[in-house]
Amino acid sequence: MDDKILSVTQLNEYVKGLVESDRFLSNVAVRGELSNYKVYPSGHHYFSIKDEESAIRCVMFRGSASGLRFRPESGMKVICTGRVAVYTRDGAYQLYATSLTPDGVGDLAIAFEQLKEKLLKEGLFDKKHKKPIPRYPMRVGVVTSSAGAAVHDIIRVLRKRWPVAKILLLPVRVQGVEAPPEIAGAIRYADRHNIADVLIVGRGGGSMEDLWCFNDERVARAIYDCNTPVISAVGHEPDVTISDFVADLRAATPSNGAELCAPDASELMEYLDSAGMRSFAAVANQLASMKSRLKSLEEKRVLQDPKNLVEDRRLRIDHLKTRLAAAASSMLHSERRKYAEFAGKLDAMSPLKVLGRGYAIAAKADGKVIRTASDVKSGDDILVKLRDDTIDCIVK
Repeated sequence: MDDKILSVTQLNEYVKGLVESDRFLSNVAVRGELSNYKVYPSGHHYFSIKDEESAIRCVMFRGSASGLRFRPESGMKVICTGRVAVYTRDGAYQLYATSLTPDGVGDLAIAFEQLKEKLLKEGLFDKKHKKPIPRYPMRVGVVTSSAGAAVHDIIRVLRKRWPVAKILLLPVRVQGVEAPPEIAGAIRYADRHNIADVLIVGRGGGSMEDLWCFNDERVARAIYDCNTPVISAVGHEPDVTISDFVADLRAATPSNGAELCAPDASELMEYLDSAGMRSFAAVANQLASMKSRLKSLEEKRVLQDPKNLVEDRRLRIDHLKTRLAAAASSMLHSERRKYAEFAGKLDAMSPLKVLGRGYAIAAKADGKVIRTASDVKSGDDILVKLRDDTIDCIVK
């Protein structure tokens, strides 16, 4: 009986051996919903996968987790691949995950949407941060592979459209894990040393995996921090990357990026020729107008015989002088008539007229007019004013 008694550790080890010896459990894929997803400072990921009726604990070690191309979150539907084993300390079995794949949607698509949402919230896509592309760039920096077709397309289009521009190639890898830091480094180098008026960043077409380096957060932040205007020219027309959203201008293809970067020299020459012709025509019209005006002035009487103008002005002065004298005479006559009228009225009211009719004015010695008998007393000296003389009198 005692030979069949096991310790807890022995039992757990026995069960662990049974589980790990099962080839089916050594590589199993489980579909479910992520729950309690946590990432520890060690880099290990701990979570559970559950369905409607049960759950299983899972762990993904740092080495496997570094290969994730999206950010797992609780509630996400996934397919988890790994091996089932028993953790002897707790006597519980769990799934040691080696990979996680979004159920129904590719992991790259999930990673793209997650990074897009993150950078959108941070404002990296805001139009207010977009810088204008210089109209006539003299130095064009190209960040792409030196061996790809994209660089040849860009050079060909720029040489045809704007041959005066100097093209500076910053060769980088545009595919693989080494590509993002190289692209970001080239952008920062070009901006720090101000080697170009505008940068074209991109590559030719390919699968989503091929273009993935332009969905890298390091590249996106390098473009956003760049003071030099950046044109994103990645893939073909349907291809959309994070770089397209962050860049100052998106081009459908590398060739289109070159077209958007610089003006067409032939069109510019046509415009200048047309502008020159319009300017010449405008100057000719102005000269014709000025000649016509000059001829009209030549025919003016004042230029043909300047004395006529002086004579006209003299006649006008004489006319004005006559009118002024007549007006002054009329005004003087009117004022004299008013003066005579006022003088007559004043004379009619004069006290001398009254005295002339036999009346007299009695006044005290101080000149105050005597109005009543009470104004004087006996013995006062008074003056009696007649029409032509004055009589000194004494009141009795």
